[in-house]
Amino acid sequence: MTKQETTPSFEQAMDKLEEIVSLLESGDVPLEQAIELFQEGMKLSQLCGQKLEQVERKIEILMEQEDGLAKKPFNPASDEKGE
Repeated sequence: MTKQETTPSFEQAMDKLEEIVSLLESGDVPLEQAIELFQEGMKLSQLCGQKLEQVERKIEILMEQEDGLAKKPFNPASDEKGE
């Protein structure tokens, strides 16, 4: 297996990870190759996890911005009722 110089997309990494899992589950892989596939799978799993965390942070930021915009008009009314 050759190393790519560019980082694969999330979808590419997931496809390759599914392929590796399928090969390992088949049990028809020699031990040395199974270890290499396992290591590659772990790297792909970590990459996918990082990409998901990045997306989650972006969504949280967007939600905070959206909530901030929605809250601004209601703050004066809530301040008047509370005090």
